[in-house]
Amino acid sequence: MAKSSKYTSKQPNEQGLIEWTEEENQIWSELVARQLECIKGKACDEYLEGLQKINLPHDRIPQLHELNEVLERETGWQVAPVPALIDFDEFFRLLANKQFPVATFIRSREEFDYLQEPDIFHEIFGHCAMLTNPAFAEFTHKYGQLGYAAEKKDRVYLARLYWFTVEFGLMQTKDGLRIYGGGILSSPGETQYVYSNEPEINPLEVLDVLRTPYRIDIMQPLYYTINAIDDLFDISQMDIMAQVRKAKELGLFEPKFPPKNKLAS
Repeated sequence: MAKSSKYTSKQPNEQGLIEWTEEENQIWSELVARQLECIKGKACDEYLEGLQKINLPHDRIPQLHELNEVLERETGWQVAPVPALIDFDEFFRLLANKQFPVATFIRSREEFDYLQEPDIFHEIFGHCAMLTNPAFAEFTHKYGQLGYAAEKKDRVYLARLYWFTVEFGLMQTKDGLRIYGGGILSSPGETQYVYSNEPEINPLEVLDVLRTPYRIDIMQPLYYTINAIDDLFDISQMDIMAQVRKAKELGLFEPKFPPKNKLAS
């Protein structure tokens, strides 16, 4: 059964602009202000440099063409407006074409702290700054190409690689642990949680990542760290599908979380 969302993405008008309401712009403004404070001393340098380049407005939701001008110049990427939820096929197709999907809706006040599906705040604040970095951009592009060509059963393994890097990736730096994953950078709770003593944090080995189960609706019990953003470029040059085949042979690790309550699903 396909997932559904209670949110509906907004369509651009004839000028290609999305008309946001005053309340929607206010929610954006409050989310940005809160998260900028939250990531101080926690976000990686590459993210902060990217944030300067994309120069996000704080008082309103940016128009996609504003981001595209910067991303095109820096790494040849674009953002593409999509419905609230898209399938794997479309997701991989977009990434393979250097287009990052952005759902053009913003969360309601009732879900200000957390919502399960990615909204425009998560996609832009969490991910777009990193897409100005060539190593990160190349990794994401290669991931899209592999995923688009992969069989359905292999895509599940590839999804884990994306989850533990692009969404929930950490980096060990000379200044200590830093965040580059957009799923953390756009979440105040997860940003704080990473620096608690609760989660397990391990060096990233591609084969391990491909074998690690995850759940999207909980704080992550496990994160993986790279040592530099160029590690992602190195991974993009590997034979990742050979690693997927090996992971399938070896099987998954035991989950570090309880199973979802079947009655609630």
